[in-house]
Amino acid sequence: MRLDEILTGIDIRSMSGDRGTEITGISYDSRMVLPGHIFVAARGEKTDGHDFIEAAIKNGAAAVIHERPVTINPSGEVSFIFVKDSREALAGVANNFFRRPSRRLTVIGVTGTNGKTTTSYLIKSILEAWDRKVGLIGTIQYLIGDQAYSAPHTTPEAPDFQELLERMASSGCTYVVSEISSHALAQKRVDGTEFKTAVFTNLTRDHLDFHKTEEGYFNAKERLFRELLCHGGSAILNIDDPYGRRLQSDLSILSPEQGRVYGYGLETGPDLFATEINNSFDGLHFRIVMHGRTYNASSLLMGLPNVYNILSAAGACASLGVPWNIILDGIKNSGTIKGRFEKVDAGQPFLAIVDYAHTEDALERLIFTARGLTNGRIITVFGCGGDRDRGKRPAMGGIATRLSDLVIITSDNPRTERPEDIIREIEAGATRKNYLIEPDRKEAIRRAVLIAEDNDIVLLAGKGHESYQEMNSGRIPFSDREVLEEAIRQLIGNT
Repeated sequence: MRLDEILTGIDIRSMSGDRGTEITGISYDSRMVLPGHIFVAARGEKTDGHDFIEAAIKNGAAAVIHERPVTINPSGEVSFIFVKDSREALAGVANNFFRRPSRRLTVIGVTGTNGKTTTSYLIKSILEAWDRKVGLIGTIQYLIGDQAYSAPHTTPEAPDFQELLERMASSGCTYVVSEISSHALAQKRVDGTEFKTAVFTNLTRDHLDFHKTEEGYFNAKERLFRELLCHGGSAILNIDDPYGRRLQSDLSILSPEQGRVYGYGLETGPDLFATEINNSFDGLHFRIVMHGRTYNASSLLMGLPNVYNILSAAGACASLGVPWNIILDGIKNSGTIKGRFEKVDAGQPFLAIVDYAHTEDALERLIFTARGLTNGRIITVFGCGGDRDRGKRPAMGGIATRLSDLVIITSDNPRTERPEDIIREIEAGATRKNYLIEPDRKEAIRRAVLIAEDNDIVLLAGKGHESYQEMNSGRIPFSDREVLEEAIRQLIGNT
């Protein structure tokens, strides 16, 4: 594609070089540049792409986009494009290069602190029950129909995101469900994408190492609804959440032609709400009421958080015109989600659950859900990630010790921090002396299994679907589920 086509709509301050240059690809990492690529120098959290412009040119970059003046002498062989915002330009050129793929798709964005993954899979299940081919972009994996690909980021960088959309459209997908992280929104990774429907699940403390304040975190999430939702689209908002109510108020100025806003919750009054909720080991059974009509919903998922996830998915699909009999079938047939309140049964006399809960709100919801399923003890194994928001560590320690019968504080992904230092900060928030400390996560899981008795529930929180631990030395293979199953087999073999 010609450079001038790729630069359509880009806010350019100045430019040197040939606008007719043929561009063969887009790179934001100088190490990935190939001959004919356009290199976009963007500032990251730890590095600045402007420091690697010369390396990109050496690797064959035909053009460079930059937001900071550069001292490299422009040559006739390389075009230099000076812009106001490199990240905004990166999203724009990626969208242009892949020929605006979201226009050929119905794209549904799901954002929020908790529930994004489960909601996304529920929407996918409903749309597939409607006989649509669906793409999915999310934390666990990327899916193009039934083809699965690894997911290095919940929401990938702009060129990777637009390329995924293009591949999905080319493979026959008509719908795409994507988790949209706050990092992606703040860094404009999905700018230019036309979202037909946007879902807001909730907002609680998370990622403050990046956003600095909860207000900054909310402002990033809000962009999906205020700036990226296409004309006539629909916003599906959890209005039991204070930020959801705030977002509803902010969007109240929309006319029906501009877009529709649907509120959901557990209280009567929203457009969509749940009543007569029955939660058991067999799953959920409850009634969904939307605009005065009642529908009976059943799911293998458990717990009140999943009632919210089901409501959000049902609301999103109803706003797209999916018939209610299809919505209910999709909910019923969705199954459980890997690492999201995932039951592990290896023949033990107690219930064991693996869950991704890694925020204070998610941990609280997880323990409350477990408490509603048993009269036995709740044994919670958890840690906190290193090089991330330190403020939530004592808060999670307080929640775990207050709501659990026994807590084993261990490592999560310590990264470059010492596990003992992280554990000490968690321990500072403990409200009761009902906890043990075991920095080795494998040993912590083993101890929980040995302690558990009939009717107890062992909760492994924090890592969910992850198949690794991030240590100072890098990633090592580690699966909570596999370690748990091994510990249970050893227990049964010794009894």
